[in-house]
Amino acid sequence: MPQLSLHSPLGPLTITEEDGAIVALDWGWGRDQTETPLLCEVRDWLDQWFDTPTGVFPYPMKPQGTDYQKKVWAALCEIPLGETRTYKQIAELAGGSARSVGQAVGRNPVPILIPCHRVVAVHGLGGYSGDGGIDDKMWLLEFEGVAVPGA
Repeated sequence: MPQLSLHSPLGPLTITEEDGAIVALDWGWGRDQTETPLLCEVRDWLDQWFDTPTGVFPYPMKPQGTDYQKKVWAALCEIPLGETRTYKQIAELAGGSARSVGQAVGRNPVPILIPCHRVVAVHGLGGYSGDGGIDDKMWLLEFEGVAVPGA
């Protein structure tokens, strides 16, 4: 699968494409670098997003997961820029419990683009699977204009 890396305020990120869609975004610099038209467009979009965040990622994504995980991830994509939802609110939309939503959110293979950082606990931020953990989540939320409690 073709991969392309970029520098970001959160450190190096690597995007992965399969069959004309984005399937992963990982922290770290990928070993192999392939400049496909889609990966170059996504890299450029992310570079611009990290200058001025915009709402919706405009390129096709096909993250691999269970039907339930995909339902949760689709609900995450509906959270507007600058807003958050609780795990409980996502469970009300996608089904399951706040815990099952948390597990699906933690398995999101395309963080930032599927904005799992916008999901918070009822009493606090919850976790984050990014390389910098909760610090990355706080940075992303503040960057998008969310007032982060305790920050």
